[in-house]
Amino acid sequence: MPATSAPTPFAVLHVVDSLERGGLERLVHYLAIAQHQAGWSVAVFSINQTEGYRASLEAAGVPVIVGHKQGTLDLRVLRLLRQTIRRRGITTVHAHNFVPSYYAAAALLGMRQRPTQVVTCHDMGTRLSHRRLRRLFEWSVGRSQAVAMVGRQVHERFVRDAIVPAAKAVTLLNAVPVADFLITPERRQAAREALGLRPDDVVVGCVGRLVELKNHTALIRLWPQVLALQPRARLVLIGEGPLREALTQQAQALGLGDAVVFAGIRTDVARLLPGLDVFALPSFTEGVSIALLEACATGLPALASRVGGNVEVIQDGDSGLLFDVTQESELHHALQRLLSPDAEGAALRQGLGQRARVWVQEHASLDVLREQYAALYQRARQHL
Repeated sequence: MPATSAPTPFAVLHVVDSLERGGLERLVHYLAIAQHQAGWSVAVFSINQTEGYRASLEAAGVPVIVGHKQGTLDLRVLRLLRQTIRRRGITTVHAHNFVPSYYAAAALLGMRQRPTQVVTCHDMGTRLSHRRLRRLFEWSVGRSQAVAMVGRQVHERFVRDAIVPAAKAVTLLNAVPVADFLITPERRQAAREALGLRPDDVVVGCVGRLVELKNHTALIRLWPQVLALQPRARLVLIGEGPLREALTQQAQALGLGDAVVFAGIRTDVARLLPGLDVFALPSFTEGVSIALLEACATGLPALASRVGGNVEVIQDGDSGLLFDVTQESELHHALQRLLSPDAEGAALRQGLGQRARVWVQEHASLDVLREQYAALYQRARQHL
């Protein structure tokens, strides 16, 4: 990873709920390592007990401090967070989403040499329907110097609903290390073997937690119709979650057999993505999905619901296909187009995937995001 254009005096502490495997956590993992490789002093504080990305962060030289939170407001965790900030000489506390933001703000109370606090909002804020959480988050925003939103849709929602003042809000699109994601014949073969897929399978894949908001059930429900068009179609679900058993039963009830593959939690997503032909993200809500950016960086055509940040990443008909999540017929039609067994289907997939990779290279590079956060940290310091 190239260094920043000039030395920076930042000592950054990223504060997260946990480092278990999800999009927010993957972005923090990418960003912290990029900042460390650029010569910054960087550490990550996990409020809850965690593993997930902890090992890879520590292997890259980024320390992880774990709070082992118990209960709603754990004063012991607050003390540990405060001690960590002081002992490591932190100049910027970077909190990610809602609980970390108010823990960070509380830990900074009364400090003589107070670091700046920056918050990143990673999603559309559906959890803020909980009034107590919203009040605590708004209090922490009032004590923060800058709030970054991962996409325009997220920015508009938080400013429109008066959760974040417009003067503090800035949009910084999520990013991925593009060079880590690419399809080659060798990588494609290795990925297929790792997933137990045949060379002639036509594979649609999802990466994400098996939860209701991700809407995997719609894909499974449509899969018998997909198989009628493309008998070698396979649906690969990478991830775990509370709906694993229900989704498995749904697939079994439809007689789908090995046409649906539950791959579980994987630490090697970059290695597996080249084994797919299409990436699907049928979610009911999204911020700017890291999994979607990774798929585009790999050169996969994406099929995504027209919600949240998906519309900022996918240019419908150019770098992927969008559909109305309330209209399952639109999802079915898009699957038919992408999985068509004729030459037109293959050409559509190739063209969409190539343009998706170019877009990510130009708009969602991790190097660019690291520099954007450096500038944001500097502006935040001026408003302390």
